[in-house]
Amino acid sequence: MGMTRRAAVLAGLAATATATATATATAGHAAPRAPRAVTTAGLVVGRRQDGINVFKGVRYGAPTRRFQPPQPPTPWRDPAPAFDFGAASPQRGDEPSQSEDCLFLNVWTPGLDAGRRPVMVYIHGGAYSSGSGSDPLYDGTRLATRGDVVVVTLNHRLNALGYAYLARLAPGFEDSGNVGQLDLVLALRWVRDNIAAFGGDPDRVMVFGQSGGGAKIATLMATPAAQGLFHRAATMSGQQVTASGPINATTRATTWLKALDLTPDRAHEAATLPIERLLEAQGAEDPILGYGGLYFGPVLDFRSLPRHPFYPDAAPQGLTIPMIIGNTREETLGFMGNDPKNVGLTWEALPARLSPGVMRIDITPEAVIAAYRRMHPDWSPDQVLIAATTAGRSWRGAVIEAEERARADAPAWVYQLDFPGTTASGRKGAFHTADIPLVFDNVSAPGSRTNGPGAQTVADRMSDAFIALARDGDPNHAGLPRWDRYELPTRQTLLFDVEPRMANDPRGDERAFFSAIPYIQPGT
Repeated sequence: MGMTRRAAVLAGLAATATATATATATAGHAAPRAPRAVTTAGLVVGRRQDGINVFKGVRYGAPTRRFQPPQPPTPWRDPAPAFDFGAASPQRGDEPSQSEDCLFLNVWTPGLDAGRRPVMVYIHGGAYSSGSGSDPLYDGTRLATRGDVVVVTLNHRLNALGYAYLARLAPGFEDSGNVGQLDLVLALRWVRDNIAAFGGDPDRVMVFGQSGGGAKIATLMATPAAQGLFHRAATMSGQQVTASGPINATTRATTWLKALDLTPDRAHEAATLPIERLLEAQGAEDPILGYGGLYFGPVLDFRSLPRHPFYPDAAPQGLTIPMIIGNTREETLGFMGNDPKNVGLTWEALPARLSPGVMRIDITPEAVIAAYRRMHPDWSPDQVLIAATTAGRSWRGAVIEAEERARADAPAWVYQLDFPGTTASGRKGAFHTADIPLVFDNVSAPGSRTNGPGAQTVADRMSDAFIALARDGDPNHAGLPRWDRYELPTRQTLLFDVEPRMANDPRGDERAFFSAIPYIQPGT
């Protein structure tokens, strides 16, 4: 049987790589040869760093067309250097190196042999609006070394560029509300087709992500185009119970266009405006939430996303995927702990701090305060503020997802991080993002606020649990107590601390109180 065109291209590139390696050896270079891998688009050359092969800025998609689905990259003939991170999606803030040409990923691998190692693909957070895969906390060196796994991080389109829903306003933008998610699908297809060349196993791909990254993963579990592209999942303080409805998403798009001085019938002009204007217009008040800037996230468009991820139940597509669902005990300390308004908080001032825009559910501050003073009479106003906003706003989605998985008898292991980090203002607690350096085994990396005595012990256990899930589909390993699957009504949860322990229904009184209040995913 003759070779297919793709096989012929790969064979030719492999021959080129071999010839180049031979020439290098003949030339007598003393330095070790740079690692090389053949992808479906061409040869890439990385670096050997700290005993690991590192490839940064590998292109997985062509330069993007604004508001259009992504396309695979055009093949290249010459070896492509993969020494530096690729550009991040344009965004507000100080993320370096931004460009609409942002479909790049990074690979850390112990070897380029045929080892078929488990693959751990990290999807960054940032609430669909900011971030990139190049944060020092996401460096995959220690995780790849520790677990003999291949680690991948990536960039994709964010904010309005990835999620502005123009389908009901102008022809030709039918997929615009989910192109950021379609970027992730394309990246996972790249992993499926290429990761073996980096020593990875395309049949053991785990996605994991924190905050917005976890929400993106929950959404992928309801996205038909992503089916079969990953085989395990772990979400860290990130959930997506419901997507943005198409009518609300259209209302947001119309508000955004108005901030751009465009009427709905001129929506197509947004495809040609300077990127700076698009980003600035996102600061308009959200017409659905009634506060903050415009929310842009996945849309129930009945094209790429035909249903909500966890409403009215867990999407059947993801039920066979073993999953970790985690949160931190004091999630909102990461948002509110540095706010001067919360210093020396009194009972008289607390109701104003529990406004609807803070709680994000329809309940009066007085009812919340009364419930907590009844449940925990020894707590201070500050403790009630952090606990209530965590339980009612940040933790609710994780509880819903875990319970829906349990009802479907789908494998899920739930954790709560109890080990404290230190906020910028010096406050201690297990705040939002505190688990990132622990899972990556990067407690000493720049930007880590989860360090100090005991941090490495917790990192050893958490990173090994994630590695075990990637390898075996089960997070249990020798360093942990038996981590039982989450079931109803026991709600078994692993509390990660220097001495980890299992608990049934931790914070059950808070969970029960808020379960009586209808929950609508912020942004829906």
